[in-house]
Amino acid sequence: MASRTKTTRRKTTTRKTASKAPEATTMLRADHKLVSGLFEKFEKARSSERKKAIVARICTELTVHTQIEEEIFYPAFKDALKDHELVPEANVEHDSVKDLIAQVEGVEPDGETYDARVKVMGEYVKHHVKEEQTQMFPKAKKSGLDLRELGRKMQERKKELMAERD
Repeated sequence: MASRTKTTRRKTTTRKTASKAPEATTMLRADHKLVSGLFEKFEKARSSERKKAIVARICTELTVHTQIEEEIFYPAFKDALKDHELVPEANVEHDSVKDLIAQVEGVEPDGETYDARVKVMGEYVKHHVKEEQTQMFPKAKKSGLDLRELGRKMQERKKELMAERD
């Protein structure tokens, strides 16, 4: 009898967690908005210390975001829609951003080149976000994917990855 109660509680907890989790696309849009705001703060920052702190946060957010997309969202999207165009393109865009992250993460801001790399990264991200939000997300919503369950998995993975980076 006791094991039945534990199982019932566990299922109820999982359902509650899933219902509290945002849909996958809602979660990704929130990440997009956060990072966009960080790029705006970078543009306004004047001191090297402030720029470095903002870039550190941008790099963390983008690294975690791209990882959860690549591990969870993109495979589900690709499978559900039999996609052979949007996901491969998104992965190539991720690779470009990762290259720029490697060039600025943990580096002392040294003026024009550093600022240019961050600016170009912001432009790549803006382009990528536009494609996801106007092409990929609407298709995901219409596909029948369980976006709430994907959101739960992504939220859980994001917590793990953020904890690893602390």
